[in-house]
Formats: sequence, C-alpha cells, structure tokens
Amino acid sequence: MSRHHIHYEAAFEDYLRSRGLPYIAVDEQRKAIFAGARIKSFDFLIYPPSGEPWLADVKGRKFPYTGAGGKRYWENWVTQDDLRGLAEWQRAFGDGFQAMLIFAYWLTGPGNRLPTVHVHTYRDRYYCFYAVSLDDYGQHCRGRSTKWRTVALPTKMFRQFAKPLPVVDEDP
Repeated sequence: MSRHHIHYEAAFEDYLRSRGLPYIAVDEQRKAIFAGARIKSFDFLIYPPSGEPWLADVKGRKFPYTGAGGKRYWENWVTQDDLRGLAEWQRAFGDGFQAMLIFAYWLTGPGNRLPTVHVHTYRDRYYCFYAVSLDDYGQHCRGRSTKWRTVALPTKMFRQFAKPLPVVDEDP
C-alpha cells in the first residue's frame, strides 16, 4: 500500500492507474531484513508493457524549487541510503528487474516553463514524472551534502539520463 498522505506518491499511483499500467504498491509498514540489516523499501513494483519490471522509488520535488538562492530547476538529490537500498533490492530480485528512481515533480511555476508535455493532474495539482535508472544515476551522481549524506546528478546529466513518463505507449 502506498503512502497516500504523501501527495507525490499518491499522484504517481494515480498516474499508473490512469495509464492502466500493472503495478504493486509496496507496504512501507513491513520492513525487510537482509543479512540482519534493514534496508530502505522501494515504493512500487511496476510492469511496463515492454521491458523489464521496475523497482521504483518515488522522489517528490517541486518544479521549480524556490529557496534562499532563488529558483532552482531539476532538483534530483537522493540520499546515499536510497541508492544503497535500491541496489540491494535489485540484487535480491536478480536479473530481469531494473531499479529506477522516479522523480515526481509538482509543477508550481508558470505554464510556459513546463519541463514536458506529459502533465498529469491530480487533486487540482499538476505533476510530471521522470525515470532514471539506478545504474545511470549511481554511476554519475556526485556528493551534494556530507551532513545529510545526499548525492545528485548535475543538471546536464540528469537531463541526459532521465526520461519523461510515459516512456512507452503514448495513449492511456
């Protein structure tokens, strides 16, 4: 069961349902233990019409993000624990499964600055979703904050590797 109180995850689940994509929402309440250590759960097991099933971890971000330094676009930071957990799950599931980071962007800026034509409306908010494989992200990410143990892809690389959803079948 996804966490419906987190609007990014709820919007993404609504997107999957509206597209008719088969998926399983992971119950965050049931923590898995591997070799005596807890690992962070992913959010959805998704079965795209073609290709390998995805072990998807949803990361919600605003687009643009407004902070002390002004507006920033393409925020894509994750924690090192996020990457480590997804890598463990990908190993556990084995060949034929692909770990993916799904960046769910809540579109808060003007309509002429939208990052994609694939906009999903959920509860009077606008979202778009970008997928990047764990392999690409992990190979090219750089440290962002030592204190918070976060990493991120430089914007140019993120734009190169992240694909806007839908990645298959344009018709719902």
